[in-house]
Amino acid sequence: MTQFDFFPSRTLTAYLAKLFVVRILAVLVMLVLVLMMLDLLSNSGKILAVPGNGQGELLTYAGLRIPQLIQRFLPYSVLLATLITLVTLNQNSEVIAMKAAGLSAHQVLAPLLLTALVVGGFSFAFNERVVTRATATLKAWDAAEYGPIPAESSVRANVYLAEGSNVLTAAQLTGSGETIRMRNVTWYRRSPDGGIIEQVDARSASYAGPGWLLEDVKRFDVGSASTQEIDSLVVGEELTPDQIDLAKIDPEAVPFWELGPQIDAFEAAGRRTGEMRAKWWHKLSGPLSSFLMPLLGAVAAFGLARSGQLFVRALIGMALGFAYFVVDNAALAMGNFGGYPPFLAAWAPFLLFALIGETVLIRTEE
Repeated sequence: MTQFDFFPSRTLTAYLAKLFVVRILAVLVMLVLVLMMLDLLSNSGKILAVPGNGQGELLTYAGLRIPQLIQRFLPYSVLLATLITLVTLNQNSEVIAMKAAGLSAHQVLAPLLLTALVVGGFSFAFNERVVTRATATLKAWDAAEYGPIPAESSVRANVYLAEGSNVLTAAQLTGSGETIRMRNVTWYRRSPDGGIIEQVDARSASYAGPGWLLEDVKRFDVGSASTQEIDSLVVGEELTPDQIDLAKIDPEAVPFWELGPQIDAFEAAGRRTGEMRAKWWHKLSGPLSSFLMPLLGAVAAFGLARSGQLFVRALIGMALGFAYFVVDNAALAMGNFGGYPPFLAAWAPFLLFALIGETVLIRTEE
């Protein structure tokens, strides 16, 4: 074994990787089960309140929600598994034995870093193939108030459209082009200074060419405080189907390889795309954050267990890991508001904490 070999022996690499994977899965299952039970306690009443819904719908909700929980908490699971693995190795003097055999701190961590990189690749594929579909379906079901989901494709929820000072909102939108259908529609007619003159609520809306035909309409006039119910009404004659097709992109419900061209279409139409571009980049940097966790938690691996500082080192590793998630969320929020360029908002926390983790490791152990 030489100091120039990045990985230890094949046997030791397999041993450390297996140890790490088992703990990642154990922590992830524990977190997902606990959070899923809390989520069901919070939302089961809404689901069961719909006539005809029962245990099958609760299982459907759980099946759609669990992929989202896995996506969100997999990096946390990698961090906690890193600390558990390294603390255990340290307490059993296995780290001391490896260093006595001539391994550097980087070589001890190499199997964990490789495993975390594989987990990050799995996370990316899982997010884009499974989580995006589950998110789109769950949002459409939530917009339908946990009732039957329309069978049409391209279901979108909570659509907001502007025609001058007037605003059209819809809880659910299906189809595209002239076949667009909207449900639970509200039309706000506003004065030039922004005040609402009239609010129109409708059960559904369809394209009238031009304008949008509202059905089962209830009109409320703000000035006279009077309400009127009519069968139909045409509004928004300047809103075209093409504008509505480009009205909203939900990055959480669109795969990475489809989101890029959609963002380009938005840019060609002169729309603001900074928020969507930051989330597009974050689809890469988010899963890759798992690779950082062994590096940030490495401080828990080294130092003598009997020195009494092992617990403090574990706390430092945990603090570094959670600080990354805080900074990452803050940077993404700044990117959404236009404070940071999209690329910087998505990648700056990753690069910053990679340097911090490497600096701490080198200064303390190498």
